[in-house]
Amino acid sequence: MNNKIKKISISDSLYPERLKEIKNPPKALYFKGKMLPLESCFAIVGTRRCSNYGKQVALEIARDLAEAGLTIVSGLATGIDTFAHLAATEASKRTIAVLGTGLDEKSIYPRSNLGLVKKILETGGCLISEYEPSTPGAKFTFPQRNRIISGMSLGVLVVEAKRKSGALITADWAKQQGRKVFAVPGPVHSLNSWGTHFLIKKGAGLVESAQDILIELNIRHSLKKGKLATDIKEEFLILQALAQGPLEINQIIKKTELSAPLVASTLSVLEIKGKIRNLGANTYAIGNR
Repeated sequence: MNNKIKKISISDSLYPERLKEIKNPPKALYFKGKMLPLESCFAIVGTRRCSNYGKQVALEIARDLAEAGLTIVSGLATGIDTFAHLAATEASKRTIAVLGTGLDEKSIYPRSNLGLVKKILETGGCLISEYEPSTPGAKFTFPQRNRIISGMSLGVLVVEAKRKSGALITADWAKQQGRKVFAVPGPVHSLNSWGTHFLIKKGAGLVESAQDILIELNIRHSLKKGKLATDIKEEFLILQALAQGPLEINQIIKKTELSAPLVASTLSVLEIKGKIRNLGANTYAIGNR
């Protein structure tokens, strides 16, 4: 794994071809990991404060798109971005994180995702930034980097977004760049649904599964029947772990030895079924306790 930060100009052969097409491409890029100029990328973005529903959808769709051969692109932010990257790494697939800071360890934000950064690099992925090392994040750097997320992608999926979400900025960049915009519908009373419903009303493709995106992009790939459903085995392991009392999500991961994305998605399914309940602070208990 190469952790050295490298710099390329727009005329370099490693510079992403699709990014060259946008109106205001970065004249130079810094990257860490493996850069591939020609690849099919797809962006998944959303709110930092996502719901369990949003987590489950992001994990499932990102995993299935990655397994269909698309490189998942996002912004490494907490919430939906994190789960999109995580799903790809758990499937041992390539994912690209576009940062609004320098790529040196001291500048990377959020700090809580340094472990995820390591996973991204270990699975052949890449970190990209137009900002030189030691550049801290600022109010303008994160919205500005969103044009790179959409610019290097075939399309953008917004999973959950509040009225002033940065994900809507990415969707707006995508529209300006001629990229396809998709959105996942959500509960009508949820503040996280405002942005996605707004995009759907404005013509964004309504997405219920990865297959909706693959069809729109004319990518032939058959998802296995029932692949999006949670296996009964995972449900049993989690319920068995909770039988002794409430547990925080990291304790559940440790006890069941299941991957973080699988635990998160299975918890959401069990909560919907009423078999468990969320006590807050990512702590869960059997539903009838």
